[in-house]
Amino acid sequence: MKPWIEALFWLSVTGVFYPYFGYPIVLWLVGLVKPQPRRLLEGEQHCPSVSLIIPVHNEEKRIEKKIANTKALRYLQEKLEVLFVSDGSTDRTVELLRPHVSDQYDLIELPERRGKAAALNAGLERAKHDIVVFSDASIELEPDALSFLVRGFCDPNVGCISGEDKIPESGGEAWYGRYELLLRRLESHVHSIVGASGSFYAQRRTLCTPFEEGLAPDFVSVLKTVERGFRAISEPAAVGRMTSVKDSKQEFQRKVRTLIRGMTALFSYKQLLNPLKFGMFAVELWSHKLLRWSVPLFLMTALVSSLWLMESPWYLVVSIVQGAFYGVALLALFGVERVQRSLIGKIALYFSVVNAAIVVAWFKYLAGVRQELWIPTQR
Repeated sequence: MKPWIEALFWLSVTGVFYPYFGYPIVLWLVGLVKPQPRRLLEGEQHCPSVSLIIPVHNEEKRIEKKIANTKALRYLQEKLEVLFVSDGSTDRTVELLRPHVSDQYDLIELPERRGKAAALNAGLERAKHDIVVFSDASIELEPDALSFLVRGFCDPNVGCISGEDKIPESGGEAWYGRYELLLRRLESHVHSIVGASGSFYAQRRTLCTPFEEGLAPDFVSVLKTVERGFRAISEPAAVGRMTSVKDSKQEFQRKVRTLIRGMTALFSYKQLLNPLKFGMFAVELWSHKLLRWSVPLFLMTALVSSLWLMESPWYLVVSIVQGAFYGVALLALFGVERVQRSLIGKIALYFSVVNAAIVVAWFKYLAGVRQELWIPTQR
């Protein structure tokens, strides 16, 4: 048994364990000694003026449901404006939106498709209120979600607040989503979240600057907020619901697009990775993003090194367990119904798809590929 190969195996195991399990434990331990930030007390109210921007592209199948959901939000009408921005829609989206235009509801039509950043920037140019809320057509907000989302701005140190997008299902994406929400809550207490929900989040208008195409807007908003000396937090009571992506191929493509935009954004703000200047937030970025994006390398190294050490019964068992896990993922991918419907099948498939997407995203990013156009996920 070669000691250096064994050391490589355990280093790889640590590289997989830390981003998913060690990091939340670190956040929890730091949170134990950190004082709780101020929250609104029962009976207190904080109702700032809000501009709600909803970018859409070819959403005729769900735009009427989104309009109805937006009108059902319980918020002071005189303090809310809603801006729908059509990013070069070629279906009936604009036709369905036009009858709802009023003093409170506005429609901005971009004649040609220019991408999500352009749509958001068009909304920002028109927005006139203190707080800007960004939402997608894919999420159904609870009636009080907007009120809960913006109440955290009573703290002058908070510059960005993310809602919680929940998937009320039991698939791999749903479980992964719940795990991410737990991380956001822990990060909020320790310092700042690393990324907001792209489907529902808010930012102070004074912190909003024009978005660049190819950079994940929700991620960039958080990075800009922290760079300016403010905190970005998650609000558990601001809930929206969406369905999971049913097609594994579609989920894979969505993840690759999202990862490329995330990598582009992070390396555009790489100064935030400096712990000497940005302290705990830099640790969060390294742990939640860079080390998470390194997991596929650690997984491959762990498998190869354990196979190399198979003369040991322990490493033989470890190799079999790893092979079985990936085998279950393949069976689920190829449509074996009993495996697809099992919890282990859902988790193995989603975990494998996510990490395969990371590998592809790294290759594309390093090759100079950038995700220039926004493609709304069909759920």
